[in-house]
Amino acid sequence: MRHLLAALLICLAALPATAQDSGSPIQTLLQEQADLIVESSRRTIEPAITAIARSGLPDAQVMLEKWQAKQVYRHVETGLFLWAEEIDRDTLRAFDLAGNTPLGEVADDDYDQLKPNSGVRKMIGAALVVFQLNAPDPVTRATALEAIERDADASHLAALRDTIELETDPALRARKDRLERLLTIRFATDDAERIAAIESFSGDLGVDVRAALNPLVATERGVAASAPDTPDIARLLEPDTEALPREAAYDLLVEAGLAAPRLSRADKASALIAHIENGQVAGIRVATLDTEEARDLAYAELARSGVVEPVATEAELAARLAAHVFYERYVGAPPAVAIAAATVLEGIELRVGVHQAADLALDAVSLASIYFLAAIGLAITFGVMGVINMAHGEFIMMGAYTGFVVQQVVPDHTLSILLSIPLAFAVTFAAGVAMERLVIRWLYRRPLETLLATFGISIALQQIAKNIFGTQARPLTAPGWLDGSLVFSDIVSISYIRIAIFVLALLFLALFLIVMNRTRLGLEVRAVTQNPRMAASMGINPDRINMLTFGFGSGIAGIAGVAIGLYAKVTSEMGADYIVQSFMTVVVGGVGNIWGTLLGASLVGSLQKGIEWLNPSNTLAAQTYMILFIILFIQFRPKGIIALNGRAAEA
Repeated sequence: MRHLLAALLICLAALPATAQDSGSPIQTLLQEQADLIVESSRRTIEPAITAIARSGLPDAQVMLEKWQAKQVYRHVETGLFLWAEEIDRDTLRAFDLAGNTPLGEVADDDYDQLKPNSGVRKMIGAALVVFQLNAPDPVTRATALEAIERDADASHLAALRDTIELETDPALRARKDRLERLLTIRFATDDAERIAAIESFSGDLGVDVRAALNPLVATERGVAASAPDTPDIARLLEPDTEALPREAAYDLLVEAGLAAPRLSRADKASALIAHIENGQVAGIRVATLDTEEARDLAYAELARSGVVEPVATEAELAARLAAHVFYERYVGAPPAVAIAAATVLEGIELRVGVHQAADLALDAVSLASIYFLAAIGLAITFGVMGVINMAHGEFIMMGAYTGFVVQQVVPDHTLSILLSIPLAFAVTFAAGVAMERLVIRWLYRRPLETLLATFGISIALQQIAKNIFGTQARPLTAPGWLDGSLVFSDIVSISYIRIAIFVLALLFLALFLIVMNRTRLGLEVRAVTQNPRMAASMGINPDRINMLTFGFGSGIAGIAGVAIGLYAKVTSEMGADYIVQSFMTVVVGGVGNIWGTLLGASLVGSLQKGIEWLNPSNTLAAQTYMILFIILFIQFRPKGIIALNGRAAEA
């Protein structure tokens, strides 16, 4: 009876395992690969993982996921596989790998857990990519591609190739095709395949392409008695040139055992000084050791006597360098692959240079539009009235803060910007009129007093802004549709905010031309500009025109502040960042001429970007060089690019 009861308990314990369908396709496959699975190691497990991943069975993905998570168990007696969750130290909740059917609770002692090491788990993870790349959800497939792009592995290549023909989404298929070629370059074993993939990227400016090709053209320097006749030689090097400095060339000789090590001049001098006896070194008078050759000779005599270690002299160094050939050898890939990569990279670098020039030109145009917006109001007041307004930058600051205040009241960023533009014009127009009525009108024809007065107003306005808004930068947020950039390539792009500023600059150019050429106000302004006395005799009030002109120029500065605030930080000192460039723009272009201001902004913006490109690590130096260039330019064109007749020309 006791034996019968024990047998019954054993049968009950084994019930969950025997409840599995031992003849299911996934179980049959696992039994075929059982030896490899149980004794898994990174060196031997690949055939088993590949067989499961490529079986096409619906349960294969579950098996791999649970195996990677260390949740697969094997029954000690039957050898059947299942996956399970631990309930406690002695009990498991089991599931059939075929259909993921629950099998109930089982004793932990009846099962051996599969515990793949990190290397095997990584291989399983690579195999799971196949299922993710074939997932019904396009987002899942895209996520799998992103994972491969971040951390590609050689095993991903075959998995990716298996899914390309099955891809139905055109954009994802293009990404898969590109990624497959990149992985072919990195991981394929056939040189012809790698070369074909390399050549397919000819002219491609993608950063990922250069990242894949650059390691292939890696080289190391070498030296030999004669030029090696092998295909892996990238180029021959001439010693004592920029490509191979004299010291580096001799170091190669020393490393190769082809020359004795050199001693620095300081160490050589120290050795000679240490062995001076009775005014001589090795029998040579110290007074004659006034050349490097003489010191080499004295050191060589010391070396012959065994007092110091022998080193090469200058003459021996030159002879050694002349007697050997220096070269660079490809070490990143087989010669044919490296040469193909070098050829494609050479073409890419040429296109990169062209695109960098285009990107630099876009940056220059963008900066020129910002300077034009900042300077257009100054061009009006300076040109028409001859007033050096050092507070012009503070009108820009006032416009930016007006936009900030509006955004606190109107949370919709698009609507707030549309409201900010006319409000900024009104606020700064009023401020400009007040400034002209209270201060400027009493200082006409007195430029020094005007400069000092407006400079004082500038400081006062900055302090008022600090008292109201504080010293911390305030955000002026652009609408969502201005987020991001217009991308032409991996090198050429321009932000939508800068495009908006450029369009706004063109609109202001058009508005200015319409006002000056199509309205009575413009006619009167031009008349006062050309000859204020004659204009007064014709019934025009120059005093009124001066007031409106100054207010109009100040209002435009306020609108420029809204536009600049979307791009730059809004602080009480932001106007100071643009006042110098604004004056340079106006003076270089031609005082009082809108086309001259446009040309001046283009010249100053292009010049600044060009100097920054040549000297990217020092922006302050770039601005200094630009100012020096402008000073030199004014020596030859004191009236600017386009000179204006009338009062502005006399100012």
